[in-house]
Amino acid sequence: MIRRLAIIAISLFLLVLVGGYLVINSLDQYGDSMLMNDETLVMDVPRGSSIKSVSRDMVAQGLIDDARWFEWHSRLQGNATKIKSGSYQISPGTQVSALLDMMVNGRVQQLSITLVEGRTVADALTAIRTQEGLLADSPPLNVTTLAQTLGLPEQPEGLLFPDTYFFTAGTPGIELAKRAYDRLQAVLDEEWSKRAPDLPYESAYEALIMASIVERETGVAEERGEIAGVFVRRLKRGMRLQTDPTVIYGLGDRYKGNITRKHLNEFTPYNTYRIAGLPPTPIALAGREAIHAALHPKSGNSLYFVARGDGSHQFSATLEEHNRAVKKYQLKRRKDYRSSPANGDATK
Repeated sequence: MIRRLAIIAISLFLLVLVGGYLVINSLDQYGDSMLMNDETLVMDVPRGSSIKSVSRDMVAQGLIDDARWFEWHSRLQGNATKIKSGSYQISPGTQVSALLDMMVNGRVQQLSITLVEGRTVADALTAIRTQEGLLADSPPLNVTTLAQTLGLPEQPEGLLFPDTYFFTAGTPGIELAKRAYDRLQAVLDEEWSKRAPDLPYESAYEALIMASIVERETGVAEERGEIAGVFVRRLKRGMRLQTDPTVIYGLGDRYKGNITRKHLNEFTPYNTYRIAGLPPTPIALAGREAIHAALHPKSGNSLYFVARGDGSHQFSATLEEHNRAVKKYQLKRRKDYRSSPANGDATK
């Protein structure tokens, strides 16, 4: 009788042992199985989520059909308490183990936003404020709150660097704006340290003002240096810049698409037909190429330029040559004529 009971006990023990091995082996192999989604989706893991809640959310999103298996597999791997919060992009054909590894290592989905050169800081902040995935700031991010939060001048025009920025969901908008500001400072400092000699700027900020004008004056990359050369020579000779983009910026919302003679005669701090030298601030976001051009203007003798109507410009050394170019390209302009492909500004 005792022997019989011993045999039964040993048999049960072996069954449990074998059963346990099979379960553990199955759970281990579960990591090699594929998730069930047939299209790319994004799964959000909130802060403080438990492995149970994550597993239930995976079932709800159609990634798995049994929450317990993912939970037990995670515990078996020792990863149940290591999952990081964030948004995870999950492609079809992803293995369970690959997703678990992704969440343990925090390889969250990277979103992006592009701040465009030639746009104003207000335009850039609107793009940030309305970008999906960025956390809304309180108070809302605008020119005033940007200046106050980062300790910038009351008018922080041009102080964000136009570029593509990557971020994770839930990043505050002001944090991304600060990255754009820091990036601008780094690029400007680097370019300023390598500037050409004998430039008419007292500071890197003045070079940034010039760069913003160059950015707004042409959509043709090859012309940036020559445009900068014209304005640098004008500054050195004491001539007024007479650049329409600054006039337009000074008009603000009053600009309706055309510059009139009244606009050119109106005094604003940005009307370079009326003021000498540079305007008080940049007029747009300037990219590295425009900054480089402002600090490395092309040598030559041109003092004037006029838009041809295809986005490029005709450069002239004398007023007589310039007037002939104006007559050719401006006074006989086609019906489809545009002085600039980017903004339709008038010419010098």
